[in-house]
Amino acid sequence: MNNKKISIVIAMRNEEEYIGHCIDSIFQSDYNSDNMEIIIVNSMSSDGSDNIVRRYMEKHSNIKYYQNEKIYTPFAFNIAIQNATGEYIFIIGAHSKYDKDYFSILVEYAVKLDADSVGAVSNTGVLNHTLQSNSIKDVLSCKFGVGNSYFRIGVDKVTEVDAISGCYHRRVFEKYGLYNEKLIRNQDIELNKRIKNGGGKLYLIPYTSYTYFVRENFTNLAKNNFANGKWNILTAFYTKTVKSLSLRHFIPLLFVLSLIIPILFSIFRSKVIIITLLSLISYLILVIIISFKLKKENNSFLYLIGSFLTLHFSYGLGSIVGFWDTIKITKGCK
Repeated sequence: MNNKKISIVIAMRNEEEYIGHCIDSIFQSDYNSDNMEIIIVNSMSSDGSDNIVRRYMEKHSNIKYYQNEKIYTPFAFNIAIQNATGEYIFIIGAHSKYDKDYFSILVEYAVKLDADSVGAVSNTGVLNHTLQSNSIKDVLSCKFGVGNSYFRIGVDKVTEVDAISGCYHRRVFEKYGLYNEKLIRNQDIELNKRIKNGGGKLYLIPYTSYTYFVRENFTNLAKNNFANGKWNILTAFYTKTVKSLSLRHFIPLLFVLSLIIPILFSIFRSKVIIITLLSLISYLILVIIISFKLKKENNSFLYLIGSFLTLHFSYGLGSIVGFWDTIKITKGCK
C-alpha cells in the first residue's frame, strides 16, 4: 500500500529532547518516502526544537513546516490538516517513535477495512533509564495506573473501538469537521466521538505499534496529569456531554473527593473523618501491594509508590480545578 499518498502531522512545542527520535523513526520506516509528506507545526517553542527541525529540512525536501501562534494543539492540528495533500492523514506525537512498519500496516488496514480511522497499540518507554523514570514507566503501563484502554493493554485481533489516534482518511475531516479548538486536551477523544456518532468506523490494529515516551520525573508527571484531569471536566463543559469520556477518566476525582468531602463535613460531625481515613488506608494498601508486584531490578519500590500517588492525586486535583474553572466561566457569561 506504499502507493497511497500520506501526510504525517506532528504538533510540536518544546520537544528538543524528543523530536529528533520521532522524525528519525519516520524516515526509518518502510513506507515509500516519495508518497510521504511530513507536516510539522511548531507552537512557539522556546527551546531548540526549531533548529532541530530546520536541520532535518536541509536533508529532506518532503518536510513542510508551519508556525502556530495560537500555541495550543488543536490549532496546530488544524493548520496541518488544511495544508495536507495526502489521502490518509496520520496524527502522531512528537513524544513518540514509530515501528518500521507502522505507516504501511495502518494504511493497508485502513484500505482493507474502508475505515475512517485505524490506530495501533501504544508501548510505554523512557529515553533516560533511571530508577525514577523506570518506575513511572511501569506505573503508566499498569491498569491500576492508567485504566484499561485497548490501545494501552493491546488486542490480539483487529478490533473496532470507540477511540483511537493514528491514521485518518481525509474524508473524516471533510465530513465531521476539524479538531475542536476550544479543547486544549482531549480534542482527539472528542473527534473520535463525533466520528462514531456519525456512523464512522474506528479500528485498533494489533500488528504494529509505537512507543510513547513518558515524563521522567514526578514534577513533569504531575503537571501533565493535572492538565489531563482538568481538561476532562472542561471537555464535558465545552461539548455539553460526558459521552466522549469514560468512567475511568473520573475515578481519580472520585477518590480525591472521598478524602476531601469527609474532612469538610467533620467540622460539623467529627466521626465523618473516618471515611477519609478508610479511603486513604484502603488506597495505600492497594498501592503497596501493586508496587510490590511491579518491583524489578531497574525500578524502585518507593518510586513506584510515589508514581501512583503523583499520578492519581494530580489527576484528581486537576479535575477539581476544572470544576472551579467551569463555575468561573459560567459566572463570567452571565
